[in-house]
Amino acid sequence: MKNTQAELAAHERMKPGIITALGFLGKDDRSLADIIAADQEAWRRAGVDPDDAVAFLEKLRDEGQRGLGEPISVGRRWVVSSGDARGVLPCPYEDGSYHKNSIEVMDEKTGNHIVYSDLSIHLLKAHRFCQGKGSFFRLDPEIVAAMMD
Repeated sequence: MKNTQAELAAHERMKPGIITALGFLGKDDRSLADIIAADQEAWRRAGVDPDDAVAFLEKLRDEGQRGLGEPISVGRRWVVSSGDARGVLPCPYEDGSYHKNSIEVMDEKTGNHIVYSDLSIHLLKAHRFCQGKGSFFRLDPEIVAAMMD
């Protein structure tokens, strides 16, 4: 799939060492358009609207913040830890800056585990970008969908 000029520029900013030390692409060498298209198809196959996933992730983040950095049980299924760091991270698409934080969720029903941030939520909500395969903060559609089930 062909990338727009904005996607090409964002892709460059997603590389390691530009915005974050590890970047947003992991070991994924596909184009940004191809990564997004594949993840959109994965959301479709899972029967999950990405906006519903965003709401789910925001709810877990908000509940997890009540633990003040300590793990907290949410809904008798998830264990959530939320940590904050000083500063903000700019979106690689250059449409805002987001609180630097980390939310870790363990699904005790499935054993699935994800780590994400406010920037991760924004990337999914505004750009449908889940991050590349192998990225530490990747919101794998299959894993998130299983956690929502």
